Amino acid sequence: MSAHCCSSSNTAPVIDPRFRKALWIALAVNALMFVVEVGASWRSGSVSLLADSIDFAGDALNYALSLAVLAMTLATRARASLLKAACMAGFGVFVMARAVSAWREGVPPETLTMGAVGVLALVANSAVAMMLYRFRGGDSNMRSVWICSRNDAFGNVAVLLAAAGVFGTGDAWPDLLVASVMGVLAMTGAWTVAVQARRELLPAPG
Repeated sequence: MSAHCCSSSNTAPVIDPRFRKALWIALAVNALMFVVEVGASWRSGSVSLLADSIDFAGDALNYALSLAVLAMTLATRARASLLKAACMAGFGVFVMARAVSAWREGVPPETLTMGAVGVLALVANSAVAMMLYRFRGGDSNMRSVWICSRNDAFGNVAVLLAAAGVFGTGDAWPDLLVASVMGVLAMTGAWTVAVQARRELLPAPG
């Protein structure tokens, strides 16, 4: 293995202080929005809001883990990314299971709460996503942070569409459809992060 390869995989990186600050802000925003959305999902009966609230909680944990390994070696950060990918995949599976359960119950959610909280969450996540956009091209640890913020913004738009769909149809299926899409998005994001992390853990050639 060359000296360059040893340096890239076993030496702590130089950390951009702007990225560290962005992670702390993202962590605080996601923790706060988890509290807001979990209460709103309970009040409205919305599975898509529940999915979004769990996503906020998972992202807050992911940002905390990213901060913990930020100055560690590439291999350590890649292993942390595998853990984050597992959390993202687990979130997706849980949401899909809850959507099936709610579909059997057939009770439509309350749309006013869905819409109001969806707008608040969209504003919060759009601000975080724009803040993290410049760091999207780094290693799997930085990439996973960007994917989380991007997925959140998409999820918030989807919750608003679900609220409009439930309001227009008087049925629960738009909420359940959006929740299912969010679950699939989490699983595909987990796959993307896991693939890059596994590549980073492979021995360097030569």
